[in-house]
Amino acid sequence: MAEQRVIIEMGMGNDLHGQNYTKAAKRAIEDAFRHSSLPLFGAIGLDHSEMRVQVTVGVQDPDAVDADHLVATLPRGRAEVRIVKGGLNVTTVSGDPIVIAQASVEAFLPPQTGWRLKP
Repeated sequence: MAEQRVIIEMGMGNDLHGQNYTKAAKRAIEDAFRHSSLPLFGAIGLDHSEMRVQVTVGVQDPDAVDADHLVATLPRGRAEVRIVKGGLNVTTVSGDPIVIAQASVEAFLPPQTGWRLKP
């Protein structure tokens, strides 16, 4: 049996000045974290190392994001970060674009014994 997704959260982040795509992406991931909690691990005695964390970030310039930096900021699990074309750049009157990133953070667990997730 394949891994099962136990959580998916979405977040949005931006960089108002500086056009820093990595900063906007990090803020989007942090925003997603603020929407979730994983009491499952303590409740059934799972170690966080059993969790695979898959992060997808959308920005207008994927090549401008330091994915390794983002992986290093993830607090739990075995992290993977994928950067795709998405998000939004909003041009201001001054011509200094606001960079907006969208992120999804998914957590996966291998099949467990003694309990199971509903399909």
